[in-house]
Amino acid sequence: MKTADPELMRAINRFHVLDTIRRHGAIARVEIGARTDLSATTVSAITAALLDDGLITVRHEGDLRSQALRGRPRVMLALNPAAAWVIGAKIATDRIVFVATNFQGDVLASLTSRVGVDRLPADVIADLVEDGVRQCVRDAGLALTQINTIALSLPGIIEHGTGKVLASAVLRDSDVSLHAIIADRLGIATIVESDANAITMAEHWFGQARDLDDFVLVAIEESLGLGVMHGGQLFRGARGLSLTLGDMIMGAGGDNAVKLADLASAGAIFNAGTAAPQTAAPVRAGRDIGQIRVLADAGDTGLCQAAARAGSALGIAIANLVAVFAPPRVIVVGSTLALGEHLLGPLRLAFAKAIPASLAALAEIVIDGADDQLWARGAAAVALGELYGSPWGTTGPARRNSAPL
Repeated sequence: MKTADPELMRAINRFHVLDTIRRHGAIARVEIGARTDLSATTVSAITAALLDDGLITVRHEGDLRSQALRGRPRVMLALNPAAAWVIGAKIATDRIVFVATNFQGDVLASLTSRVGVDRLPADVIADLVEDGVRQCVRDAGLALTQINTIALSLPGIIEHGTGKVLASAVLRDSDVSLHAIIADRLGIATIVESDANAITMAEHWFGQARDLDDFVLVAIEESLGLGVMHGGQLFRGARGLSLTLGDMIMGAGGDNAVKLADLASAGAIFNAGTAAPQTAAPVRAGRDIGQIRVLADAGDTGLCQAAARAGSALGIAIANLVAVFAPPRVIVVGSTLALGEHLLGPLRLAFAKAIPASLAALAEIVIDGADDQLWARGAAAVALGELYGSPWGTTGPARRNSAPL
């Protein structure tokens, strides 16, 4: 019988202990054991190492001056916010959003760079990322040498193990090692993650799924992303590939299969408008969903029909996801939600028609207009999640980088 790798098991247990402390705040060892199903001996060994590494701190609950009257104060454990700092970023077609967070995910500084990155070479995007990281670090009152990890999120198919971007709407080239370019420039460990996985982490840590370890997320922007949280961990495909929803086949059209992205991506909606060219062209070029909503409200027939078609396709796709994963909650996020009932009305109707009666009451659909900062914070959470499971040793809480400011 094959046994588990001891170091892997230690990393998994270490992650669960740290994550339990993060989720529940100051907590006693016995409560950690109850919530993680780890033995008292294991919890004691892990927390002792975490204290040695400076990742957690001790808090005493009760009045130390009146121990004789009230008994010994309870020893509570809490994260040390200053144990590490990370930078998270969301790279979209027309902006890059950065956040700097501490070890428990609190945002110390944020920065939005309004810049078109659509189909730029990787080196040019790296220039923009480097400038934004340096500025965000300064705004947070930190030095670059204090940053443990940079986590970049962007739409597309990402190979988690290697960090390669196999395909993305924001990169001109495919199979790009963007993480290596940034790491070489700044001397800081860099992670690249799909934006759908990043916002899934954000919803689990800070948003609409803090009470769940299992849920599904659908991200609807220029690309259509899918995030699946199972057992409190992101589910990834073979070779650690991120999941994509846009390639889901919705039917056949002539000689070609019709993909969900052909019907429900932002581009598919934008390109269907019937407004005057002098009005529609700038809107499509800028991908301003607010302007698109104005045109739809004004009765642009093409946009209204495209939004309804997109909503119906998404409703069917979500019904399929519920049938496959049986999640208690499906969270829908993304800038395209700004279309409001032009999109959401048909989505709800199509879902209700498509979902089997036996599953109709299983999953609730939550619409969350998460802002860009939450997406970037989710990238930071991806980085923190990896730090939580890393073998820190007992030489101090943080690796110090040698990169200059």
